[in-house]
Amino acid sequence: MSLEWIIRILSENWPMFLRGAGITLLISITGTLIGSAIGLIIGVIRTIPSPERGLKRILLKVVNGILGFYIEFFRGTPMIVQAMVIYYGSALAFDIHMNKLFAAIFIVSINTGAYMSEIVRGGIISIDKGQFEAAHAIGMNHFQTMFNVVLPQVIRNILPATGNEFVINIKDTSVLNVIAVTELYFQTKSIAGNNFRYFESFLVACVIYFIMTFTVTRILRYIERRMDGPESYIMNQMQVETPEDMLRRTQNNK
Repeated sequence: MSLEWIIRILSENWPMFLRGAGITLLISITGTLIGSAIGLIIGVIRTIPSPERGLKRILLKVVNGILGFYIEFFRGTPMIVQAMVIYYGSALAFDIHMNKLFAAIFIVSINTGAYMSEIVRGGIISIDKGQFEAAHAIGMNHFQTMFNVVLPQVIRNILPATGNEFVINIKDTSVLNVIAVTELYFQTKSIAGNNFRYFESFLVACVIYFIMTFTVTRILRYIERRMDGPESYIMNQMQVETPEDMLRRTQNNK
């Protein structure tokens, strides 16, 4: 390894490294946000109480079956294979030629959605059942209960897992080079192919990946602390008037 070569590679190719890192962040941020939205929707649907009988029960079973297949398929196959099947398969089978960047975001989004749906479902199940019963007792239906009572708590609880998915997506965008997406790994491979200094080139890429993931982790932990509120606070409690207080108040009013 030569420090001189590392400096030379950075000075000559920093625009390509910067462009690749930007595409990587764009894909991972957009894919994580869309995937989280997909996961929230699926998580809510899969926790709908099943009716005892009737058409609604059959319809819910069909929907859950489809969603279950989607989750198992995308959790059980590698993203690199999904990218090949979706991008090249759609062109060969249906003559659909997708934009590479759009295809990358689409692949990351649906892959993240499969993982996030189970994370959300676990977060919903972890909420005390008494809160569901109390919400239903005051006339809320399932979706009102979810959006007004349950999901605000679930979002905070699953934030660490969501951050973990974001970090994974930053790293996993490297597999999208198989469909020629010009993210950081693709750009680094091109740089290394020009100068034949593979170790130094990919060492630079390694440092850039670390900086991105480390920064994202620190930002997410800061958001978690902000959502938790101050570490020391006094909870407002309902004051119960004792008999002595009642007697004293009565005497003062005379």
